[in-house]
Amino acid sequence: MHTYQATENALKDKVILITGAGDGIGRVAAITYAKYGATVILLGKTTNKLECVYDEIVNAGYPKPAIVPMDLKGATKQNYRDLAATIESQFGRLDGLLNNAGILGSLGPLEHFCSSTFENIMKVNVTAQAMLTKALFPVLRKSESASIVFTSSGVGRKGREFWGPYAISKFAVEGMMQTWACEVGKTNIRVNCINPGATRTSMRAAAYPGEDRDALATPEDLMPTYLYLMSDDSSEVNGESLDAQVKK
Repeated sequence: MHTYQATENALKDKVILITGAGDGIGRVAAITYAKYGATVILLGKTTNKLECVYDEIVNAGYPKPAIVPMDLKGATKQNYRDLAATIESQFGRLDGLLNNAGILGSLGPLEHFCSSTFENIMKVNVTAQAMLTKALFPVLRKSESASIVFTSSGVGRKGREFWGPYAISKFAVEGMMQTWACEVGKTNIRVNCINPGATRTSMRAAAYPGEDRDALATPEDLMPTYLYLMSDDSSEVNGESLDAQVKK
């Protein structure tokens, strides 16, 4: 879907929640979804970053977004329930959920990993996403065609040395997506994954500090796949893990 070209109003009137919307891929996805007609809900832990994205969307003349400051590391079941209730009262439904937020932790041998780092990574990358998605199912069911997209990684498909807890969390995300996809079956909800690949983000820079960033794809380069999975053109796609970049 690297060459997918969305129509001008491909996401018109859709309501889409993006986690990690203040920076990187989440920020670009939110702006892109708004450009194609969606009302986006910006969820992230840093309010001023969300406000900058909000301003950029409004100044471009796209549908007015909503902001939800939330740190997934400390979020509770009640926080998620309250969010679902707010979405239902303000919008009546949810058409899309992009589970984009994630943390890298520190790279190194599994033999040496810190238990607190492991727990934090699993909380943000797996547990919080499962709990958020579960809480939002009632409002997703109110959509005519709802799309849930999780964020995978190459190290979540094939293990690689030193990626430790992060890789384990991404294997879990792939399994969670597949399980949910089987359970929703032929309903109005579909569940898929995107593997962004090597992208010019702060997380990538932390993992590869000496890498030439100019040689990497930008978040904007990945948007055809992100648009495809949120559009009705992917309504029959369920349980798939798509690459956002052509494998070299």
